[in-house]
Amino acid sequence: MPREFRTAAVIGAGTIGLSWTALFAGHGLTVRVSDPRPDLAEAVAAALADFAPHLAARGLDVEGLADRVHIAADVAEAVRDADVVQENGPERVEFKKDLFATLVREAPAHALLLSSSSAIPSTAFTAELEDAGRILIGHPFNPPHLLPLVEVVPGERTSEDAVRAAVDFYTFVGRTPVVERKEIPGFVGNRLQNALSREAMYLVEQGVVTPDDLDRVMTNSLGIRWSTVGPFLGSHLGGGPGGYRHLAEHIGTSMKQMWAGLGTPSQDEQEQERLIEAVEKAYGSSTYSELTETRDRRQLAVLSALDSADRTDKEEN
Repeated sequence: MPREFRTAAVIGAGTIGLSWTALFAGHGLTVRVSDPRPDLAEAVAAALADFAPHLAARGLDVEGLADRVHIAADVAEAVRDADVVQENGPERVEFKKDLFATLVREAPAHALLLSSSSAIPSTAFTAELEDAGRILIGHPFNPPHLLPLVEVVPGERTSEDAVRAAVDFYTFVGRTPVVERKEIPGFVGNRLQNALSREAMYLVEQGVVTPDDLDRVMTNSLGIRWSTVGPFLGSHLGGGPGGYRHLAEHIGTSMKQMWAGLGTPSQDEQEQERLIEAVEKAYGSSTYSELTETRDRRQLAVLSALDSADRTDKEEN
């Protein structure tokens, strides 16, 4: 029988933590937030106001959203009756070791303990804990109140029950959980992102393309394709009726030749500065708020279009 989730604790209220807070509250959970930042209450209030329209656009009831969010005096208060804890602290192993020792001690025995870690597997910071069975990674993409993916990555000592509960929880809050079967630094999403980013940096460094033109290449080709079918299904369809087998047999050799020719950006201080200046030249005329507003508006449009297409598929099948 799936667990019931009523109360969530969000530990760490940076960009990711604030987004989680809004999402959890938007799905009716009582949320307790803990962070040592002196402006915590103001930051939470501003985030809820900013994100409420996004949640409403996704069909959530945002009436009384702020009433469901509470500022905790410390970590112990935040987790005291939590059903689930979402940690969003710094990417440092020692920090997470200390924090999760506190979470294990202070949170109820049934509470699921999740980390938003973007690169560090949970085994790296739970080896010395007696109760590691309920700890695992729940890594989102930014911002998690909009982007559906959550990478669910169990550690060596994570229980199967905790994995099932994590999938149930993220499904409950409208995310798309994907369970990864093996720990690897960076997990899947960031490794793919970094591989693409490396080649993108190399192409700009070599003078092949400017940063904004490279972004146009992505958003007008692969970005559209992969947002609907992903790399493997895209390749399978790219092979025509013969599918992936036909594609591999006919362009496999040329693909291997391209792999050998992929670049590694030098990224010495001079090249790094050139790249930074190129990105600033391309996008520096707009503020961070303006850019994120445009990003989120477009992401909402993509999500809405995908929802509409999914509904049509279900009606036709």
